[in-house]
Amino acid sequence: QVQLVESGGGTVQIGGSLRLSCAASTRTFSSLAMAWFRQAPGKEREFVSAIDRSGGGTTYSGSVKGRFTISRDNAKNTVYLQMNSLKPEDTAVYYCAGRVGNTYDTYRLAYNFWGQGTQVTVSS
Repeated sequence: QVQLVESGGGTVQIGGSLRLSCAASTRTFSSLAMAWFRQAPGKEREFVSAIDRSGGGTTYSGSVKGRFTISRDNAKNTVYLQMNSLKPEDTAVYYCAGRVGNTYDTYRLAYNFWGQGTQVTVSS
């Protein structure tokens, strides 16, 4: 069983930056495509970004493209989400997710493994 643990959330002012990390407890991390999702209060969980096994392929939702960057370090079993130019609408619990296979997916049910989430709050 793969365990995912997110960290790096917090409160930041509008226009600020945060870097989220997700550490995986598996020796087969490099076999997983990874993604970040987020869920704001009263809203459904939505796709943010995903990355393939090697890190060579990435995709982003339209609302974060150009501001967020996903990356991974397979030697450290960790995936990152660098978030810049944060806006109040980015406030949410951010979840790390993993799925076996090379290709990523924007559909949340495609992912087998989930972290517990980390809160990101953007305030004025």
